[in-house]
Amino acid sequence: MTGFAEHKSLNLPALDAEIRRRWQADGVFEASTARRADAPVFTFYEGPPTANGRPGIHHVLGRTVKDAFCRYKTMRGYRVDRKAGWDTHGLPVEIEVEKELGLKSREDIEAYGIANYNAACRESVLRYKHQWDELTRRVGYWVDLDAPYVTFSNEYIESVWWLLKQLHEKGLLYKGHKIHWYSPGSGTVLSSHEVSLGYKEVQDPSITVKFPLADEPEVAFLAWTTTPWTVPSNAGLAVAPDIDYVRARLDGATYILAADCVAATLGDDAEILARFKGHELIGTSYRPPFDFMPAFEGGQDAWRVIAGDFISTDDGTGIVHMAPAFGGDDYRVSVAAGLPVFNPVAADGHFRDDFPLVGGQWFKDADKTLARELKERGLLFSQDVTVHNYPHDWRKGTPLMNYPVESWFVATQAHKDRLVAYNQQIDWHPPHVGTGRFGDWLDNNVDWALSRHRYWGTPLPIWVNDADPEDIVVIGSIAELRDYAGDQVPDDEALDLHKPQVDAITWPGENGGTMRRVPEIIDVWFDSGAMPFAQWHYPFENQELFEANYPADFICEGVDQTRGWFYSLHAIGTLIKDAPAYKNVIVNGLLLDAAGEKMSKSKGNTVDPFEALDTHGPDVIRWYMLTSSQPWDNTKYADRALRETRTKVFGTLENVYSFFATYANIDGFTADMPAPPVAERPELDRWILSRLQSTAGEAAAAMDAYNPTRATRAVERFIDALSNWYIRRSRARFWAGARADSTADAGRNASDEAVADKRAAYHTTLTCLRDVAALMAPIAPFFADWLYGQVSAAAGARASVHLADFPVADSAITDAALERRMGLARAVVANTLALRNEAGINVRQPVARILVVEEPGVARADVEAVAAIVRDEVNVDAIEFVAGEGELVKRSVKPNYKTLGKRLGKQMKPAAAAIAALDDADIAAFMRDGTLTLTIDETTLALDENDLIVSAEGVAGWLVGREDGVTVALDSTLDDSLIQRGLAREVINRIQRLRKQAEFHVADRIRVAYAADDTLAAAIATHAELIARETLARDIAVSDSPAGDVVADFTVGDDKLSLALTRESASGQ
Repeated sequence: MTGFAEHKSLNLPALDAEIRRRWQADGVFEASTARRADAPVFTFYEGPPTANGRPGIHHVLGRTVKDAFCRYKTMRGYRVDRKAGWDTHGLPVEIEVEKELGLKSREDIEAYGIANYNAACRESVLRYKHQWDELTRRVGYWVDLDAPYVTFSNEYIESVWWLLKQLHEKGLLYKGHKIHWYSPGSGTVLSSHEVSLGYKEVQDPSITVKFPLADEPEVAFLAWTTTPWTVPSNAGLAVAPDIDYVRARLDGATYILAADCVAATLGDDAEILARFKGHELIGTSYRPPFDFMPAFEGGQDAWRVIAGDFISTDDGTGIVHMAPAFGGDDYRVSVAAGLPVFNPVAADGHFRDDFPLVGGQWFKDADKTLARELKERGLLFSQDVTVHNYPHDWRKGTPLMNYPVESWFVATQAHKDRLVAYNQQIDWHPPHVGTGRFGDWLDNNVDWALSRHRYWGTPLPIWVNDADPEDIVVIGSIAELRDYAGDQVPDDEALDLHKPQVDAITWPGENGGTMRRVPEIIDVWFDSGAMPFAQWHYPFENQELFEANYPADFICEGVDQTRGWFYSLHAIGTLIKDAPAYKNVIVNGLLLDAAGEKMSKSKGNTVDPFEALDTHGPDVIRWYMLTSSQPWDNTKYADRALRETRTKVFGTLENVYSFFATYANIDGFTADMPAPPVAERPELDRWILSRLQSTAGEAAAAMDAYNPTRATRAVERFIDALSNWYIRRSRARFWAGARADSTADAGRNASDEAVADKRAAYHTTLTCLRDVAALMAPIAPFFADWLYGQVSAAAGARASVHLADFPVADSAITDAALERRMGLARAVVANTLALRNEAGINVRQPVARILVVEEPGVARADVEAVAAIVRDEVNVDAIEFVAGEGELVKRSVKPNYKTLGKRLGKQMKPAAAAIAALDDADIAAFMRDGTLTLTIDETTLALDENDLIVSAEGVAGWLVGREDGVTVALDSTLDDSLIQRGLAREVINRIQRLRKQAEFHVADRIRVAYAADDTLAAAIATHAELIARETLARDIAVSDSPAGDVVADFTVGDDKLSLALTRESASGQ
């Protein structure tokens, strides 16, 4: 049986390559899935990225969260099918190609040739796929990259067509003429969820325009607008029938506006001449600011006041300028009132060339020209700049406009109640996204504008008779298309369902005419939302796979997908399956730089993910990202914090394993040696094994609740307990003379009890290392596999942790009372060490006593049960108790502003004053009960342990501290005996440092020669036996000129010390 591999410090950035090679060679990913082939299914949907741009560091966060839960569920016994995917259609691809080819307009694209253009898009779309695949592999994201779904494939498109036919057969697909958000920059309408992705804060001119009455030109309506470019298209003014309006005089001019808007618009000097309701104004004619439209069809019905149901007096004048061509409410109300629709703006966003004053101008550029013209003609009452959020093309960055278009729609609004109801069945992380951002979006749902006047995308599968527009066929499969068009549809190998090939497929209509496909493609978000079906080419193949994997148990994407992919999945699932498409969703927050700033190329603060992986390794980055903050919170990316994670988590575990392996090999320990029953092991072993069970339970509960941060922090606490408490307190057991593989131990006649104790220590450590590797595996897959392999290799063939089960808490070895007692011990120790630091007394210096305050949760019996441990840890002779603070401790309390500030808002200040006024009895009651009730401004406020911070300070010469619910007082008085014992500890420290400097083996015996000043020499002489035992010294002798294998001089306090060490063999020969 071979021993445990010993090693120097790991190179974590290089470790991933080594582990990946083994995964590849052994087929570990495939094996992890195959061994769960008949297990219950846990379904994960991969939101498809677009691969025509390079991946960023934020993609590491998303992949980490996804992979963590898929690995976890696999280890919990589920079959998790993980299919990669690529979103290959839409504007991101087209924009890239247009830049490369120098194409500036639709005319340029069509002159270049749609077939050539789409071929360029197909070539471009996966340009950076190798980088995405490499990042995916480097970060350890296990997903099937060899058989991904690709949205431009015929199979995928065919499934999308099937879905659209289902919608058509349900009466949910229709053509409509609506005012819709439209991108003149890309020449297409955008769906409402696309619009939501592109809002930017901008400064726009806002003007208040005079509209003189037709029969009283000296009186003018005042209307306010932030879109001056729409004023030439004015067809009417709208008022609220039940709002109060006035005629008001200012500086000799008379105006009509809402009564509530007078002060803000005219100021305090305006004279009110008359007051009336809005309905009295309806039908009043006025003169338009521009007379560019008199010959327009229907112009004779324009320029009058109508009723509006959307008017408010929150801003503006209470009178709305109506340009029906450029606003949904304007269009709806105006058309109902018989007003004409004036539209002088072409589809490319420019005013028609022959239009007066602003002909040929980009619509937003016309604002200044029109405002200047109104001012020169005396029709501009006021002008200002408004800062507001305005929608832009989410990919191209150009401003949108409300525009009259014909489009194909999916009737989602009629099913809003179902969309809302099914959303309530989804567990959102964080919840406020589901109830707020997403829930509000569903509450205001409008029909889905489906069609796009673009080129590279899934063609809308609708054929219309060119002689009868009512004759419509929606195609739901390639076979159905062949049924209609016959040989026009090529064989599968030659078939391309994209434009322009699919546009050439026609057939005769039943009653004459020719069936031709409509020219539009579909919204790319419908493509991505169709992936639960189309990734399996459902319903044409893989029906059982689809049914087993619908709906998703888990999805995860960034917050920007709330109204994108999350919505399209939800809408399609609701309309097609009458069920939610997913059960649990994690919404990733933003990744910020170390200063908390959003990363952007313009700021120069982005991080190259490959450079980060080369520097830190994937495990450190993954662990840090999920531990530093919840994945839905914004996370700071900081190299310093990553280095701390490397040291605190991975370095600590490395050191524990290295310590274990070194001594296990010295002692001949192997994993197959009989292990003492847990119940018969020392208390320290039983405690750490109980903590291991509690940690496993806490981590599993956290992961089941989709809270990876709580899981990683629980594991971190266990690693700290293992290293800084269990291993540190067990060192003497590992150093003891008995070997683990013998009761005789080469003549030393070790007792059975000594051998059993050593084996207990090794088996306990081995179990902890093995299980902590499994607990870490979902988050840190490379390091966890390395560690698991180290502790399992000695027992046979090297195993992968990813083929193991996630640890399950064993109640039989869980001891809550022991954990509580040891927790108290650690809290008392932490307090005492902090007080020592405050007093400037290092831990090698013994102190006479500490006092522990008995209070709720700190029972004297529990502390006494661990008193020996505490005394040893903090180097104190006695632990005494005091019931309550008495005259020893003065307590104070202050608010925890971090939790209370957000909660109380303006009530924070009076609450802080009330908390500061609490007396000793109030504080004692709070500490006893864990709650406190205050009355603030007649409001009852309940506070708990998270809301208040209790501190303590010593009186009468004592140092007092409070942490983790425990109050400790330190007697810092030192007598001569204590000082001498402290000096002996300092000498032990110097000898150990010299051993390490000389690179002696941990088992080497030594001889010590020394020369010291009198005070120090007396301490060495008095405590020689202790010094020898602690340093493996066979002899400690005074010498005028110490000599040996290694010699060094030290200063201990005010004394000089010279040391010489001579190494003997480990066996003493």
